[in-house]
Amino acid sequence: MTDTVRIFDTTLRDGEQSPGCSMNLAEKLTLARQLERLGVDVIEAGFPIASDGDFESVRAIAREIRGASVCGLARTGQADVERAGQALEGAARPRIHTFIATSDIHLEHKLRMSRERVLEEVDRAVRQALSYCDDVEFSAEDATRSDWDYLVRVFTVALDAGARTLNVPDTVGYTTPDEMAALFRHLKAHIPGIERAVLSTHCHDDLGLAVANSLAAVRAGARQVECTVNGIGERAGNTAMEEVVMAIRTRPDVYAGIATRIHTEEIYPSSRLLSSIIGVAVQPNKAVVGANAFAHEAGIHQDGVLKAAITYEIMTPRSIGRPSNELVLGKHSGRHAFRDRLAELGFALEGDEFERAFKRFKDLADKKKSIFNEDLEAIVADAVLQTDERFHFQQLTVLSGSFPMPTATVELLIDGQPRKTTATGVGPVDAIFKAVTELTETKSELVRYQVNAITAGLDAQGEVAVTLSEGGRRVIGHGAHYDVLVASAKAYIHALNKLEWHKKRHQVAEPKGV
Repeated sequence: MTDTVRIFDTTLRDGEQSPGCSMNLAEKLTLARQLERLGVDVIEAGFPIASDGDFESVRAIAREIRGASVCGLARTGQADVERAGQALEGAARPRIHTFIATSDIHLEHKLRMSRERVLEEVDRAVRQALSYCDDVEFSAEDATRSDWDYLVRVFTVALDAGARTLNVPDTVGYTTPDEMAALFRHLKAHIPGIERAVLSTHCHDDLGLAVANSLAAVRAGARQVECTVNGIGERAGNTAMEEVVMAIRTRPDVYAGIATRIHTEEIYPSSRLLSSIIGVAVQPNKAVVGANAFAHEAGIHQDGVLKAAITYEIMTPRSIGRPSNELVLGKHSGRHAFRDRLAELGFALEGDEFERAFKRFKDLADKKKSIFNEDLEAIVADAVLQTDERFHFQQLTVLSGSFPMPTATVELLIDGQPRKTTATGVGPVDAIFKAVTELTETKSELVRYQVNAITAGLDAQGEVAVTLSEGGRRVIGHGAHYDVLVASAKAYIHALNKLEWHKKRHQVAEPKGV
């Protein structure tokens, strides 16, 4: 018999708290649809009380996603739980995830509550959550730095109140695999009626041990792993979903009889989709989904792989949905081939969205001999995921060289009205950014500017990532174009639109979560 480990994906909640990785509603819905295709058991869609934007995102995802459970996070406060319950109305499989800190460090310095008061909060919050849905999860924030015997008391109260998932977060990435396994064994041995609940783990990567700690918890009895695509998240990130899933699948000798419901061929499309949405590239040497994960340069490795791939590959590219041949389309390709390739990359476009993307594809194919998967991702990000914005790029003309003063003329649509200006700078990019700043009347600080070629070859598209900061908020914008100056303008405008989106969101609180 197979013992199933549930995959609880918190990319849209904890992952979004990674600096610069905020997503708007359209982007969250796009990613949620892909997570459902991926086969995750639970999608934590957001923190409804955090802002009106988070509430609307959770509500929209809850109403559309029918396969996976859709979860809203809430502190134990009555207003938090009520807001989560309201956001989840209409969900096919709603879950409320409520939490409170249990370590003496948090009780003394953050909550300023007694241990007994926390127990009362846990009991009341779980019972309140059950009035909105049958599926309630409780998390003991900073569990791995909590007193183990007190943790048993907290989880016992939550279980008796009706929680059916008990989550053990390593909130600050402090613990080690041996300690994590021992803690889970202790909880299983000392919580009365623990067989009625699913034990869960939620690990952060501050010491680079999130995946190792999660897997140690699985071996010790955890049957839910909370994780994110590409391991994104606060500080050093969260447990990387793809690493946990592929470790369990690749090592059945170690995880005997244990499996997940993940459709592993959707892992790579999910990774690429997230990167295209948030504009944060995966590091080349990232396990499972990195660009070098299946690359072999050393002669002895190449010789071995050519003779038998198993000599140096413990999994195949196709097992995670990574096509071995990236070159797939050209200017003669039609809508059917274009739609099929987008589907393989995790994009399900219909109607006007599809037509916009197809037109961008044809325009690019007229200028480039070969269209790669990365080109298609850039096309979708530019044509579809950035449509609900205040500032829209229209035209750019740049004069630059070794003699003339770098000059940029930029035309934008701002709130639907065309505006145009010319500016000079120490270089062409500086001139472009100054012109855009003048038109948009924004006051942000440029933190980082990075240029990469999306694909190989002289006709490769340039991909630009721009990090801006304003009012303590940091965002990342990205743009792609065969002209790197146009890509720079698009990236800068994308970042400004993200800042505008944050300004419009009415912040009710600044909760961080587990």
